[in-house]
Amino acid sequence: MIVRNMIASDWEQVSNIYSEGIATGFATFETSAPDYDQWDSSHTTHSRLVAEDNGILLGWAALSPVSSRCVYGGVGEVSIYISAQSRGKGIGRLLMERLIEESEKAGFWTIQSGIFPENIGSIKLHEKVGFRYIGKRERIGKINGVWKDNLLFEKRSKSIGIDQ
Repeated sequence: MIVRNMIASDWEQVSNIYSEGIATGFATFETSAPDYDQWDSSHTTHSRLVAEDNGILLGWAALSPVSSRCVYGGVGEVSIYISAQSRGKGIGRLLMERLIEESEKAGFWTIQSGIFPENIGSIKLHEKVGFRYIGKRERIGKINGVWKDNLLFEKRSKSIGIDQ
């Protein structure tokens, strides 16, 4: 298994993995995967990763800018999705560790994630790789008509001296 940069031709498998996450009901507020152009325009051009084994993608991770304002230019929102058959095998950790490295090379000083409270696997993954819980946004959005809370986790860059 390797972790490599995502390329446009990976989109079909990336989209399928994204749809599996959406189907859980606790991975995102999205109700369907976007098309590639929508996804591409909402994510950074760097820090797009896939875990691959013999041509099969097992998971993916990417960053989105949190704001168009220049003051937040070094703050990114994490997306990470692992295929249903690959969860619990350490793939998320490999992707996150590499995403952290790539984000720091790109000059990001903070990466953050909003996680539904029932997504225990994602919470544990983020804690394992050094994210800290910084608060809960109560009833921040609805999914299928139900208000959902969102837990906010962040990781500060050690490379620029402002970790935690």
